[in-house]
Amino acid sequence: MRELGRKQGTVSPCAACKLLRRRCAQDCIFAPYFPADEPQKFANVHKVFGASNVSKLLQELPAHHRSDAVSSLVYEANARVRDPVYGCVGAISSLQRQIEALQTQLAIAQAEMVHLRTRHAAYLAHLSSRSPMVVGMTSTGAGTASSSMSLPKQQLMKPDQHGPKPLFALDMVMVDQTSLGEPPIWSC
Repeated sequence: MRELGRKQGTVSPCAACKLLRRRCAQDCIFAPYFPADEPQKFANVHKVFGASNVSKLLQELPAHHRSDAVSSLVYEANARVRDPVYGCVGAISSLQRQIEALQTQLAIAQAEMVHLRTRHAAYLAHLSSRSPMVVGMTSTGAGTASSSMSLPKQQLMKPDQHGPKPLFALDMVMVDQTSLGEPPIWSC
């Protein structure tokens, strides 16, 4: 990770040792995680946690966990620099609010789909309950047109007053969602 300097064959210090103005030893605990070309990375970690605390933390961890710990420290330090009051918690809270808003939008869309399916089913039921000649005309076309033409024009245009309700009067109908093959809308 460390490069040989051009003068005297010395090793260039890591970002931590540069910031702390000390000589970077061969076994420096910071060198693998804070390269010289990323000085701001260590600067934020040092500002929030302190170099001594970070050094102690890294020495206590097994070598294979240190990289993940440094990534976490850098993320938390950057969040704390951006938002000194809330830090990471502010970002997490914002993401949770976005998730809740998206879940609400999804539930509304699913409810609308159920409502539209119910209206479509009611419309189909309404069509099938009408005179077979009228349904035959709408579904088969000109084959039964001559027999349906004998009905008054008003009967073809308006639903029967004593029959099923018109399509737009069916606003709320309870539907068993399990019969539609979809999970319930309000489950989490």
